[in-house]
Amino acid sequence: MREQEFEYIRSLVYERSRINLGTDKRELVSARLGKRLRATNLSSVSDYCDLLRSPGAEEELAHLIDAISTNHTFFFRENAHFDFLRQTAVPELAPAVAARRGKFRVWSAACSSGEEPYSIAMTLAGCLADSSWHIESTDISHRVLTKAVAGIYRNETVSRLPADFLRMHFQRGFGPQEGNYRVKATLRDHINFQQLNLLDGEPPFTEPFQVIFCRNVMIYFDNATQTELVNRLARRLVPGGYLFVGHAESLSSIRHPLKSVKPAIYRRSVQS
Repeated sequence: MREQEFEYIRSLVYERSRINLGTDKRELVSARLGKRLRATNLSSVSDYCDLLRSPGAEEELAHLIDAISTNHTFFFRENAHFDFLRQTAVPELAPAVAARRGKFRVWSAACSSGEEPYSIAMTLAGCLADSSWHIESTDISHRVLTKAVAGIYRNETVSRLPADFLRMHFQRGFGPQEGNYRVKATLRDHINFQQLNLLDGEPPFTEPFQVIFCRNVMIYFDNATQTELVNRLARRLVPGGYLFVGHAESLSSIRHPLKSVKPAIYRRSVQS
């Protein structure tokens, strides 16, 4: 891949997703473009760039963002967040929700292939009444959302879960589905999945959230984009609501209205 081709791909990805691909990501981009070259039957990156410049390139642009996005995740990743959700956030915030007969609302803002929102769902199912909670789950990638909606995972993916969680929340596959486990409808019915670019206009939600998970996303953004995103998310929290970010992420270098309460956990002021 030539320098001008890399710079074109970098600029296009940033424009469409705000993912900031540094010069150290050139090999990664080259490897992931190889998949798109095979899928489009093109022989060179130059030809692929020409395709992206063509009038009918919108669908391929979506495939490009899918290919570039990193979607490494697993159930109960950064488990301390789920402990905090169960032990602190729910006890603090749920009584006010119940008093107005509302739902405890959580947003999994970069849900990838679904392990995060289903982990949230298993946590809430253990400490709230069945009808009293809801999860909005979004991701920029159509590809991973398809897997998240299906809620079907291989044995090696669910093997880390406690045995009682597996029995309670998953259906084991038999015959052609041997080795697969599907999340039960008792969890899936609480979750709405939709494609969303976090930085493309305001999110389509009318009610605020008690908790927002936006983890391991901002590591791909520059400082200005991080500032914009965190302030967007803060506006979507109820007073006293919590934002969880990845443990590799810090908000110390950007301006925002949230207070740090634990590593990678921030809170909106109760008075705001």
